[in-house]
Amino acid sequence: MTEIDYATVNRYWEAASPSILGPYMMDGFGFPAIAGDFRFQAEARIVRRLTGALTRHGAALDLGSGIGFWSEEFAARFSQVVAVEGSAPLYQALKKSCAPYANVRAVHGNVLSFEPDAAFDLIFLGGLLMYLNQGDAIALLRRLLPFLKPGGMILCRESTVPGETETHHGAYQVVYRCVPDYRRIFGQCGLSLRHLEKNEAYGLVEIGCELIQMWKDKVPERFQVLQGVGHLTYFMLRLGNPWITRVPRLLGMAFPKLENHFFVLGVDPS
Repeated sequence: MTEIDYATVNRYWEAASPSILGPYMMDGFGFPAIAGDFRFQAEARIVRRLTGALTRHGAALDLGSGIGFWSEEFAARFSQVVAVEGSAPLYQALKKSCAPYANVRAVHGNVLSFEPDAAFDLIFLGGLLMYLNQGDAIALLRRLLPFLKPGGMILCRESTVPGETETHHGAYQVVYRCVPDYRRIFGQCGLSLRHLEKNEAYGLVEIGCELIQMWKDKVPERFQVLQGVGHLTYFMLRLGNPWITRVPRLLGMAFPKLENHFFVLGVDPS
């Protein structure tokens, strides 16, 4: 398996739009901003449920925190939150969004070299492992283990593929792993997969992304009217939810090509 180039990954995120759509990879499809907010709120409900048993007096680590939506969410749930982001424009947005929260500490730094100085009840990786080569993903998870409190949780939210793992190169470099590959990675780190949950909100929006991409590939740019097409697609998806996500499965179609899963990880007591 070929590996992704971190210099290229860094260049992409240094130029990323600090908006709700940019970090969600929803830019360039004509979606309204509320499409990103819809997806985040749906995912936040899942995360609240998955982390509901964790103490509210504990600490959370948000690695690869982007512009801070998850850090703000955790600020209302935990006594202390450490948010780490490497992209300069995203970090500036993170600092601004988290400024009202005295319990959030924003750190501008590379997640691979970040050294925690405390233990955490929750370590959240919201789409980080997909930008790491396998060896670095394993090394990072192993390095985090000593900083996970007894009974604590590592929660990963990663885009996946239903078939074989795919490595994408070019200007946007990423590794879309299959769930079995993630299981193997977690096992090599001494982590137990406690719960696996498909991210249905991601799947709904991804249907729209892939449909609009087909439109962009077939229609000359001057006729694409992306803002109108994106808004219409989003509202049609919302009206058709949830049955529209079931149609491809009923027809035996592998659509959308990308999925997303939440992985709840813990350490078994020895």
